Amino acid sequence: MTPAARLNAAITILDRIQSGIPAEQALTGWARGNRFAGSSDRAAIRDHVFDCLRCLRSFAHIGGAATGRGLVLGLLRTQGVDPETLFTGDGHAPDPLSDAERTHTPAPMPDAVALDCPDWLYPALQSGLGPDCAPILRLLQQRAPVFLRVNMAKVTPAQAIAALAADRITAEPHTLADTALVVTQNARQIRNSRAYADGLVELQDAASQAVIAALPDLRGLRVLDYCAGGGGKALALAARGAQVTAHDANPARMQDIAPRAARAGVKIAITKPEGAYDLVLTDVPCSGSGSWRRAPAGKWALTPDSLSALLATQAQILDRAAGFVRPGGWLAYATCSLLDAENTDQTRAFVARNPKFSTATTLRLTPLDGGDGFFFGLMQHSG
Repeated sequence: MTPAARLNAAITILDRIQSGIPAEQALTGWARGNRFAGSSDRAAIRDHVFDCLRCLRSFAHIGGAATGRGLVLGLLRTQGVDPETLFTGDGHAPDPLSDAERTHTPAPMPDAVALDCPDWLYPALQSGLGPDCAPILRLLQQRAPVFLRVNMAKVTPAQAIAALAADRITAEPHTLADTALVVTQNARQIRNSRAYADGLVELQDAASQAVIAALPDLRGLRVLDYCAGGGGKALALAARGAQVTAHDANPARMQDIAPRAARAGVKIAITKPEGAYDLVLTDVPCSGSGSWRRAPAGKWALTPDSLSALLATQAQILDRAAGFVRPGGWLAYATCSLLDAENTDQTRAFVARNPKFSTATTLRLTPLDGGDGFFFGLMQHSG
């Protein structure tokens, strides 16, 4: 496909997303209907689509409309590319510019538009992040680095780097966690690599790994991953020597855990929680505001009502999970959120409701630290 044809495909997909179709579904649907597109074409189109979703407000402002066409015009103009060189109408290129598109002169952007933040969330982020707010939001407009977690149950970081290099994938250690590698070359080859197939590495954000590294020594501990999902943290817990039980309110979310655990060479019990555990991890459903550069559609789907529902769910999960913590044990709370309402406010409210628990430590990470935005609170049962 030509560069112009790829842009035209991105326009079509963005229009489908704007009509309410989830981004991944829109991308997959387009690929199935256009099987002539090669892997490099699909990757380039995906990049265009996600670049536009990260910067939806600013690109729409610059491009003159929040349509797929307007967003791609904003993308090109932001990159300093003259749209008329690609919007030619030739072959599969987008139609030529209209007079209105050609002469569009955007007004100065309000801060929330320039930073691609919903208006209603901007004051809360400013209050919680302070002077770091604007730099963090600018990072969320960009593509996220690709991180790997080294499976310490099998290899050292140096051995993992060497194994990746055999498949021409370049990676180097990252400071956020002793298991974290950042991929600097050929990231799209990871799932086809021998290191990945043999369970030496897993795709996992460095900040997520830092949360696991901040837990007490896990060797021999009986640990419950209460909101396990696909099992990323359960695998990391097991690799550090924990006896892990995985649970999720929707068991279907855990269908990949067994094959992932087999590949990693660790054991994870997938069963109903029973008895008391040394440590219970609650990686709760949240706004995802710390990972907007990976899942930018979530930024625009979040509403005050849906945030309120998430806050209620988070509090309920904490209260339920607390019942599985043995006296003297630990309750860990984690979100990939930048919002105080989902983070420190939740842990403080939980301790106020549950006087047998006290806060031992908290950790807040933002994209300024290199990975996604994450919050971690560790609370101990007094016994």
